[in-house]
Amino acid sequence: MLRRVMRAVAPYTGRARVVGLTGSPGVGKSTVTGALVRAYRACDLQVGVLAVDPTSPFTGGALLGDRVRMQDHATDPGVFIRSMASRGHLGGLSWAAPQALRILDAAGFDLIGIETVGVGQAEVEIASLADTTLVIVAPGMGDSIQVAKAGILEIADIFVVNKCDRPGAQEVIRDLRTMLSMARYDEGTWKPPIVAISAATGEGVDELVTRLDAHWAWLGESGEGDQRRLVRAREEISAIAVAEIRRRLGGLPGESRLDDLAAQVASGKLDPYAAADELAAF
Repeated sequence: MLRRVMRAVAPYTGRARVVGLTGSPGVGKSTVTGALVRAYRACDLQVGVLAVDPTSPFTGGALLGDRVRMQDHATDPGVFIRSMASRGHLGGLSWAAPQALRILDAAGFDLIGIETVGVGQAEVEIASLADTTLVIVAPGMGDSIQVAKAGILEIADIFVVNKCDRPGAQEVIRDLRTMLSMARYDEGTWKPPIVAISAATGEGVDELVTRLDAHWAWLGESGEGDQRRLVRAREEISAIAVAEIRRRLGGLPGESRLDDLAAQVASGKLDPYAAADELAAF
């Protein structure tokens, strides 16, 4: 069924802008998402939101599926909000996120926001799925250097310092500026700006929208947008192919070639490299 659906929607995809929002738990990702939805709806754009939440240990579904911080948009026909359970998948996303993204794109949404589950220092998968990635930080959430290092710094197209009306916001901005000053940017490349906002009150949201629009324009002018979508398609194809290979090799427990080779490796009759070569040639 999924294959038929993807085949049918493929000609209608490739038009929507995709904005990823990531950051540590508690920085206000849902509130920022809601503020952006409000701003772009004021421009009469159709907005879709995929919000990835931790998996409930009881139901297996999205733990915060009610999206309590986006209730202002629940009855707006121009907004679609869908919670998705991470189901243990690392990287801050759900396995089904790329397919859901294609469906919303084909449905005619102008802007699609993907809000990740709260991530750590190295869970940067959102960068391969979004045209523009917002890394959200906030004062009082620990050491901002720790939040923004080890990959998170590199994936940010825009840094968003949320809750800028709280004490410590200027220190966070200063730390981010210091880190950015140590990075090298070639001429014509995008240097991530730092935008201070208070999503709860709306302060700074207009500037964030301006920066988002500027980045979208740069993606088109530089050709980076096409390159990012090419990478996105390549990653999606690879993931599907690997999943299919795993399915075909798995078979029934005790009956697959993989189980037979695993038994030989476990008993010392075969080394894992030779087993992998034999499996690849199978």
